[in-house]
Amino acid sequence: MKLDINGKSLDAPVPHDTPLLWVIREEAGLTGTKFGCGRALCGACTVHVDGAAKRSCVTAAGDVVGKAITTIEGLAKDGALHVVQQAWVDENVVQCGYCQAGQIMSAAALLARRPKPTDADIDAAMSANLCRCGTYPRIRAAIHRAARALAGDAK
Repeated sequence: MKLDINGKSLDAPVPHDTPLLWVIREEAGLTGTKFGCGRALCGACTVHVDGAAKRSCVTAAGDVVGKAITTIEGLAKDGALHVVQQAWVDENVVQCGYCQAGQIMSAAALLARRPKPTDADIDAAMSANLCRCGTYPRIRAAIHRAARALAGDAK
């Protein structure tokens, strides 16, 4: 089957029901998307499918044929970090880093649909992304920073 991952076509010779996560990691060689729980409970495997956050560990590859798939590797454009990635750096969010690709992908999807999120919006959107290091206050601060940057307010 042919998949569009980060704007590139990938011919993946896998069964229809193969989890998208394994196609991304094993067939495309993109290892930023992590395996966490395998049950869509932790968010470490979050990618975008047609701009929406999706758990790749429970999404069948055959179900996303013809859709645009974006991984953490495809979020940056023209050598510049995505505004959410930059906010993560500026707020020093990462500790162990394992969950952070999924956190960033969920945050970017949130900001795409709600450019000025409240704390409640952030908490609701990010509640399914687990961080064992407990960086939640910095994650929230980074999302607010990215929202301000998207609005043209650098403060």
